[in-house]
Amino acid sequence: MSEPSITGELLLVGRIAKAHGIAGELAVDVHTDAPDERFAPGAVLNARLRDRTVRTLTVSTVRAHATRLLVRFDEVPDRTVAETLRGAQLLVSAADMPPSEDPDAFYDHELEGLVAVLTDGTEVGTVREIARSPGGELLVLVLPDGTEALVPFVREIVPEVDVKGGRVVLDPPEGLL
Repeated sequence: MSEPSITGELLLVGRIAKAHGIAGELAVDVHTDAPDERFAPGAVLNARLRDRTVRTLTVSTVRAHATRLLVRFDEVPDRTVAETLRGAQLLVSAADMPPSEDPDAFYDHELEGLVAVLTDGTEVGTVREIARSPGGELLVLVLPDGTEALVPFVREIVPEVDVKGGRVVLDPPEGLL
C-alpha cells in the first residue's frame, strides 16, 4: 500500500483516542468547529500515525458518545487494526477549508504565528497555538524570554484580531502576563 502524498498546510480536525469495542470503531477527540462536515460519512481524512507515517481514511459511520465521536472508517475492519491508529492525528488540507463567513471566527492556523501586542502597541509575544479547555479556548503565547502564557480567547481580553496585519491585540487584566 503506498503512502498518500500530503502537501500544503495541514489542519488538525481530530485525534484518535482509542479503539472502542471489537468492530473497529474508534473514539475521536474533536478539534474542529464543523464536526458534522469533517466527519460526515464519505469524508476523507489523512491520519498521521505516531511513527509519522500517513494513511488515508474514509469515514464510514459516526455517532456521538459523551464528549467524543465514535467513528468507523472503511479501512479499519476490526479492533486489531483500530489499535494501530491510537494517538493518530486526523488532518485535512487547509486548502479544503471553506472561508469563514463569520468575521469573528478564525481557523487555528490563521492565528498561529501572529504577534501579540498590548493596546498601546507593546509587543508581548507570539501566538504558538490554540489550546482548548472545558472553560474555552486559550491563546498559547511564547513570551520574549521563551516562557509561555495562556490567554483566554475572549473579546474582553483579545479585543482585536488582525490576521492580514499579522497581530492580535490584548487587553489583559493585571497579572495575566
